Amino acid sequence: MRTTLERPPARVCAAFGGDPDASEPLPDSVAWRCGDLVLKPVADKAKTLWTARALDYVDEPGLRVAKPVRSTDGRWIVGDWTASRFVPGTPEHRGDESVLAAVRLHRATTGLPRPDFLGARQDVDAVADRIAWEELEVPLDETKGGRWFEVLAGARRPIRLHPQVAHGELLAGLLFDGAAAPGLVDFVPYYRPGEYGAAIVAVDALAWGGATRELLERWAHLPEWSQLLLRAVLFRLAANALNPRSTQASLDGLRAAAREVSGVL
Repeated sequence: MRTTLERPPARVCAAFGGDPDASEPLPDSVAWRCGDLVLKPVADKAKTLWTARALDYVDEPGLRVAKPVRSTDGRWIVGDWTASRFVPGTPEHRGDESVLAAVRLHRATTGLPRPDFLGARQDVDAVADRIAWEELEVPLDETKGGRWFEVLAGARRPIRLHPQVAHGELLAGLLFDGAAAPGLVDFVPYYRPGEYGAAIVAVDALAWGGATRELLERWAHLPEWSQLLLRAVLFRLAANALNPRSTQASLDGLRAAAREVSGVL
């Protein structure tokens, strides 16, 4: 597993058109900035290639997309590194702007096919997503979110929306830079209705971003909104219950989000 101390090799920087002498680590990241490039180590080649193609596909004026960069010989990956354009900004708690970014993103990605690697995913979030959508049953620790999951799960009703690629971690992945459009630097795909991505953003903003129920009400015009919010909070509760490193603070936030979501069902 690479750390931020492992600088991308000079040949990799050169292959993507960067200056190896100008590289510097990005804070709280395994990525390095090299002028107007960002170089990231590759942990999963299939996901990295899909993400590069997805971000290259996105064409939405309301988003600043970190476009992937091919090497001089046309590759997305060189020496287990990949590159994209640098997008300035920092993560901020902007609930409505983040939900709007999700809506815009998912309208722009309706044509993306389902990623082949999704079915093989067995990480905590992938399992939690299947549990939330009634595709899998797994016992959940009651003290870490399982009890709230049990209370809310009975309110699930069928959702009649077409699935598509939906971003499952958008709130944490958006960058804001003053009045500029939100910056999109990664894509964590699920295959659900597009509005599910917006619902996850809203639930995350309630749980950890200081948002209130008014955020949910302002976006109530989105189709199947209450049921998608329910799936989103069930997803996060299941993930919290399954994650051995989950904290009391994360659970406290999810309890607050669950109370607000239950109020709009």
